[in-house]
Amino acid sequence: MAARLNRQSETAVHAGLKRLAMIWAQARGYSASALEVQLPHCRFRADVAAFRERRDGDRAAIFECKQSLSDLRRDNCNSAAALDRLQAVETRREIIERNLRVHYPTLGKGDSLFSDFETFDFSQLDHHGYSCVTRGAAGLRQRLISCTKFEKLAQYCCANLFYLVIGESLHETVFELPLGWGLLVEKNATLELAQKPVWHEMSAENKVRFLRRLAAAATRALKR
Repeated sequence: MAARLNRQSETAVHAGLKRLAMIWAQARGYSASALEVQLPHCRFRADVAAFRERRDGDRAAIFECKQSLSDLRRDNCNSAAALDRLQAVETRREIIERNLRVHYPTLGKGDSLFSDFETFDFSQLDHHGYSCVTRGAAGLRQRLISCTKFEKLAQYCCANLFYLVIGESLHETVFELPLGWGLLVEKNATLELAQKPVWHEMSAENKVRFLRRLAAAATRALKR
């Protein structure tokens, strides 16, 4: 079991990826960086945030570090694909419910004079197919609510560039890279760029707020 580093139960692997991300950013001219930066306009916190000021243009970057596939999936839901799957599951559920109405008429609540509008309670019914589709629909709805961090960070233009930072073992696993994100892979105690990120325009107001949050996070770390 990985050693625990802090009260948030951060593992040594995750902390190591964050350290490598800061070193990688510093080597590329990002003079300001901090860990655990609360981002503006959203409820999310970046593992690493960095800023580079140059004559050819400023750059704000966010690095998210993931050490396992389950950890990655918690933030990497594609809303469009999930909505398509949810629609298919809901269609299947409606078909099953129509058949159950015929086979289990006693489950009707008797709350309407017209049979077509009567509601049924299938919650206590031991039906494998129906249980599967209801669990599947609930899981997809939950992912759409709480597992879209990567997607929303890009949508909200919280930075110009977004990087997913992973270990070499996770790179060998099949997964979908967040749309528009770059990919940094740990190899031999350093990070290698496996996929370039897409540039996101950032308003001047967002840039100022980004810098303020970055400075606040760096100050908290210095005080600790």
